[in-house]
Amino acid sequence: MNFVTLNNGLKMPQLGFGVWQVADEEAAVAVSTAFKVGYTSIDTAMVYKNEKGVGKAIKDSSIPREDLFITTKVWNSDQGYENTLRAFDESLERLGLDYIDLYLIHWPTPEYDEYVDTYRALEKLYKDGRVKAIGVCNFEIEHLERIIKECEVKPVLNQVECHPYLAQTELKEFCADHDIFIEAWSPLDQGGEVLQDEVVTNIAEAKGKTPAQVVLRWHLQNNTIVIPKSVTPSRIEENFQVFDFELSADEMREINGINKNRRKGPHPNELNMR
Repeated sequence: MNFVTLNNGLKMPQLGFGVWQVADEEAAVAVSTAFKVGYTSIDTAMVYKNEKGVGKAIKDSSIPREDLFITTKVWNSDQGYENTLRAFDESLERLGLDYIDLYLIHWPTPEYDEYVDTYRALEKLYKDGRVKAIGVCNFEIEHLERIIKECEVKPVLNQVECHPYLAQTELKEFCADHDIFIEAWSPLDQGGEVLQDEVVTNIAEAKGKTPAQVVLRWHLQNNTIVIPKSVTPSRIEENFQVFDFELSADEMREINGINKNRRKGPHPNELNMR
């Protein structure tokens, strides 16, 4: 496993396991499988409705709590200072934990303009020692600039849609300049066209690896934190086998060159659902 050091000194596995769109009962089995494979970083959220399943897998695991890295998120309908503090308590109870390693704002929902107050609640949780680190998801540069200007604690990361067809180059540069990591959701383009792209498949064939492994390796070498999701045991294991090879500088450039700035999910400025 590769580890990154966040801007507050906390170490985080660079490869984690995501459980978006995984039912609660299924999440317990999938996370337990991930633990057996070697994952120790799990990414969930209140709106995924599987925090209880994740918590069950943690409880059933023999891995010491201090060796796990658990992330969850405050949903849009729970934004605002007091609402966020309440939502955090509820997530903590569902997970069956005493603290969270990383707590994130799920979307900025700019139409409601509550993300600064929400982030101040995250700052309180951080200062109280109830979370080890705080950050955001799906924030554009203008949203990050407000947080940096109006709040005290810099986000440790920004979790966004990112894959070779949506390289997020400008956002990555901004975050790098401010010591904020990018964490990629849908890192494999949700199993879409990226995995059939000729550039990716040719490199995979040359390396004796799968297209998914090549794309995950591309993320890692771009200094991106990555959280692939699967409920299939063979794929959970396959996604973990990315530390025994490297992409050359030319191969990295080839993959960088297929960027289309194409999203699978909504643009953060347009998602204001509650």
